[in-house]
Amino acid sequence: MAILVTGGAGYIGSHTVVELLNAEQQVIVLDNLSNANVNALKRIENITNKTCVFYQGSVLNKALLHKIFTDHQIESVIHFAGLKAVGESVNKPLQYYETNVTGTIILCQVMAEHGVKQLVFSSSATVYGVPDSLPIRENFTTGATNPYGQSKLMVEQLLTDLHIADKQWNIAVLRYFNPVGAHESGLIGEDPSDTPNNLMPYICQVAVGKLPELQIFGNDYLTPDGTGVRDYIHVVDLAQGHLKALQKLSTRPGIVTYNLGTGRGYSVIEIIKAFEQASGKQIPYRFSARRDGDLAAYFADSSLAYEELNWQPLHSLESMVESSWLWQSKNPNGYND
Repeated sequence: MAILVTGGAGYIGSHTVVELLNAEQQVIVLDNLSNANVNALKRIENITNKTCVFYQGSVLNKALLHKIFTDHQIESVIHFAGLKAVGESVNKPLQYYETNVTGTIILCQVMAEHGVKQLVFSSSATVYGVPDSLPIRENFTTGATNPYGQSKLMVEQLLTDLHIADKQWNIAVLRYFNPVGAHESGLIGEDPSDTPNNLMPYICQVAVGKLPELQIFGNDYLTPDGTGVRDYIHVVDLAQGHLKALQKLSTRPGIVTYNLGTGRGYSVIEIIKAFEQASGKQIPYRFSARRDGDLAAYFADSSLAYEELNWQPLHSLESMVESSWLWQSKNPNGYND
């Protein structure tokens, strides 16, 4: 039996495929390569000495999905495929709703037709909107503030409704905080297709000279150094969370939701200093005005995942920045090197 990983050539998907192959799972990858590179799959083979089956295409392609489920004995799906840039979603809401919501509907339709009803869904902490307090727990009120977050919330709702209608569906919804870092080999990592939207790849590209400086939005927050505080989690810890969630679905049927974060926050300045220490590079930066919608601090209570999944993040901040720098220094142009 195989596991289908949609978006499996992307940043989090590729690291999860490594963990699945190392756990002796058969893996089928579907990815349209819109924000991924097929070379990631070749490097996964180098890391694991194992192969996966790859299909290039979209979850919107129902005929292709039917072919995959017909040609392979698939027992479960990990669903990463989707668009994920908050700013872009504001400018392209229709594209985000089509890819993230309609794509999931089509995937679930095909799964149901082939009798596959075990799913791990890649959600996001953006579904919490502006929390009333910290740390953020799974039972907090949700309320996204942008089309990307709203698309994730809509998928969470449709998966809940799907389980209510058919109790045979076993679904784990994983709400990520801020994935960073890279595989210890330095062979796979985060490779944005254009200017990075996230802090760590931006710092990495400044360190290798691709970008002149880091722009920090706001230095007057009520935090220890005035810069925003976020919960960063190593991508390998995050990948392990998906394997734990799959195992859980086999022993606790139903629909479950878990935060995946470290439970503590680091400020932008703390990340910069840790990266400079690890890389020996100075990261020039300048402060600019706060961005609309940004919060002073945002971090998880992940105790439910610790208790029910027997999962906990094992990587330190030092490991996060060191692995990020190893990846970027070995691959200054990402997978095109």
